[in-house]
Amino acid sequence: MSYNDTFIKACRKEEVGHVPVWYMRQAGRYDPAYRKIKEKYSLLEICLQPELAAEVTMLPIHKLGVDAAILYSDIMNPVASIGIDFDIVQNVGPVIHNPIRTSQDIERLRPIDVEKDLSHVIKTINILERELSVPLITFVGAPFTIASYLIEGKPSRNYLRTKQLMYSEPELWKKLMDKLGDMLITYLKAQIAAGAKAIQVFDSWVGALAPKDFVQFVLPTIERIFSAIGEANIPRIYFPGVSSGELLPHLQHLDAEVIGVDWRVSITEGRKRIGERFAIQGNLDPMILTAPMSVIESYAKEIIDQGIKQPGYIFNVGHGLFPEASIEKLEQLTSFIHEYSAKALAQR
Repeated sequence: MSYNDTFIKACRKEEVGHVPVWYMRQAGRYDPAYRKIKEKYSLLEICLQPELAAEVTMLPIHKLGVDAAILYSDIMNPVASIGIDFDIVQNVGPVIHNPIRTSQDIERLRPIDVEKDLSHVIKTINILERELSVPLITFVGAPFTIASYLIEGKPSRNYLRTKQLMYSEPELWKKLMDKLGDMLITYLKAQIAAGAKAIQVFDSWVGALAPKDFVQFVLPTIERIFSAIGEANIPRIYFPGVSSGELLPHLQHLDAEVIGVDWRVSITEGRKRIGERFAIQGNLDPMILTAPMSVIESYAKEIIDQGIKQPGYIFNVGHGLFPEASIEKLEQLTSFIHEYSAKALAQR
């Protein structure tokens, strides 16, 4: 079985024969085989079964032909280990039964114990390292995004309680960021030791912050996390989520290899904002997958044309795939990305 390392090469801005592609939430409800598994097991129940979680992780590799796998897991998985009681509620998201509201709530958060509480995740990574013919991306949720769930108690549109704590009690906020940063560093190091070939930090909701607040209240912890795992010498991706274009200029000194951008900022503009040191990942609006294939390919072509102007480009969606996405269109899109980019790169 030959190993496809195109994704790793692109992360390192090396020469590639085609643009690599993977999709956020590529192991998800658009796939009938996954929906059938979900009829029997919840997300968290799948995660607790390494063989099954590995199977779900590999579904899009076999079906779509993508150039990287992303671990089937959830950003909330590690928080149970530090003392948070939560459920993933269908059509809602994470619901926290003991939300953080006071200094005592933060004080009671204990250090993560990966070996005791997350051994199932480590076993899943071990299986995938043996079975995959493409690199495995593992991931965590970033401190702000996780904090927003822990403080609000559920997904939020305005992050009222989160921002109230951040603005009104900055020392308490820093203590929470420090604890979450410690948790994520320990968890990422365990993922890397188990066989991860790249990591991504999802900061899905940090675009809700003004650039000034991002720099003051969030970026120092992000920088600490990325610096702490630098010795592993694997690609590190930071995805600052949706509506985060105004934050990109503040990432120019981040110790990472790849920055992900959403569809509100073009690949060309994204490169201007982050600087030329990074590879860039993105950024098709996933909702374009509702359009005819000719429209999808037109959008993909424009993105690829911008991406290949410089080394270091990975095709992705600008946020996760949605359940109604067509698996047939994703198969066709993946083939189009490979074939069109290979010809375009060969002509350069």
